[in-house]
Amino acid sequence: MTYAVIEICGKQLKVEAGRFYDVDRIDVELDGELSIDKVLLIHHEDQIHVGQPYIENGSVSGTIIGHRRGKKVIVYKMKPKKKTRKKRGHRQELSRFLINSISLGDNVLAQESIPTVETEVAVEV
Repeated sequence: MTYAVIEICGKQLKVEAGRFYDVDRIDVELDGELSIDKVLLIHHEDQIHVGQPYIENGSVSGTIIGHRRGKKVIVYKMKPKKKTRKKRGHRQELSRFLINSISLGDNVLAQESIPTVETEVAVEV
């Protein structure tokens, strides 16, 4: 299993190729390619590459597959015996990010596996 730890939107994520993750809103169009050079760690088979702070030739490429909004969070403030109450809600703007490949230098360590469609051939007797 190959994975990488990247820094995106001020947060650190452990990512694998072929999976998608929800991160804070990124200003890229749908189906837009995005390459991240802030790779902190890459684990490939039995080798671990650690950056200080980032790996020099490490990169993770992916595609923005959707923009959405997160779950609603209710903020309720009340002061007892004063009849003051405030109720507010917040929904975070998110982008869904699909990881296509993890690479170190020119070597692609992990790539999204594309499912193949097998067709059955009918044999007439």
